[in-house]
Amino acid sequence: MSITADRRPQMSVEEFEELASHAPETVTLEFINGRIGVKSVPDGDHGAIIMWLLRQCMQARPELDLHIEQGLRVDQYRSGHARPDGVLAPIAHFAGQGEWAEPGDSLMVVEVTSYDYDTDKRDRVEKPVAYAETGIPVYLLIDRGSCEAVVHSEPEDGKYRAVRSHPFGSTFEIADLGITLNTEILKQYVR
Repeated sequence: MSITADRRPQMSVEEFEELASHAPETVTLEFINGRIGVKSVPDGDHGAIIMWLLRQCMQARPELDLHIEQGLRVDQYRSGHARPDGVLAPIAHFAGQGEWAEPGDSLMVVEVTSYDYDTDKRDRVEKPVAYAETGIPVYLLIDRGSCEAVVHSEPEDGKYRAVRSHPFGSTFEIADLGITLNTEILKQYVR
């Protein structure tokens, strides 16, 4: 989703980066579609899910790292800034790139939904578009609201052409990554 003439950005990318650099540790800011978003501070279950996924990825693909909360320049023109919960990429891929990096060879981005008011818009609507426009091959959404893992793949023309939902408790392979996830444990991490 690109910014249209009737929907001007709240500020420039440079102004956002300056603001984000001074935000307290209790706040995570993102800039998608020209709008600032505040990402909730993760709860314990959120952290447990990320650690579970980190172990799964490292066991299946030891040549890759799941970079936790690495800031990425996203959207078609890289004017967006997202801080996904995880980014699967080659080891040390983001070394030397700073707080906001180009996705480059990133293979997958991961978001775990929070229980805040704008999760639906942010994680289920805006981020799939931003990540697809960027060309990131896979977007994995661990959706605690619907109790399913949603795999978005095959980015083309700003959309993921394939979207597959897997209920918590199922086992599935992530497209083209050679990572199989048994999601039974995720049932423990929902309200």
